[in-house]
Amino acid sequence: MSAPETNMTHLARRMLSAKAEQFTESVIREMTRLAMKHNAVNLSQGFPDFAAPEGIKEAARQAISDDINQYAITWGAKPLRDAAVEKFARTQHVAYDPEREITICCGSTEAMMSAMMAIINPGDEIVVFEPFYENYGPDAILSGASPRFVKMRPPADENSFWSFDDTELAAAFGPDTKAIILNTPNNPTGKVFTRAELEFIRDLCIRWNAYCITDEIY
Repeated sequence: MSAPETNMTHLARRMLSAKAEQFTESVIREMTRLAMKHNAVNLSQGFPDFAAPEGIKEAARQAISDDINQYAITWGAKPLRDAAVEKFARTQHVAYDPEREITICCGSTEAMMSAMMAIINPGDEIVVFEPFYENYGPDAILSGASPRFVKMRPPADENSFWSFDDTELAAAFGPDTKAIILNTPNNPTGKVFTRAELEFIRDLCIRWNAYCITDEIY
């Protein structure tokens, strides 16, 4: 290798952060690329097989007609925050203050990353169930945390479900645990955590003073 090539290689390495160099190609992106290449059914992404509700389409058309084209309030439009509060009260029987406890983000990916960036300090750990939505590990690393992975066990037969070992999960928690990511129903397994499992996770969070970051997109 010549001197210029050596210098260029060194420069290319320095262009990326140490965090970014840990990441590989997105599984979803690679599967989408292969599906397009071979004209295959793409099962790596969630594609709705139904039209958007007419009310949503009409609201979008009305917003365009009304020239709603300015920057939104950074924490979300008041009617939308109020609607989120109403939804939580109706479905989960919890009350939130729309001015202090509700923030609207540009999708769940931004919300998850923002939550981690808000609480993580160097040396913190985040517990992540495996298999997991592919962004969780990189999000933890980018926020400055070390992910602690806990494998879920696949169903043994058609009458059983995905599960985790209580002892393994408890061992993943410790003084450095800042949070656990809980995705239920889970992507990609479809697992819905039981009440007993949720209470076990709750007790671990209380014991170790850890956050539970819930992704409930499904």
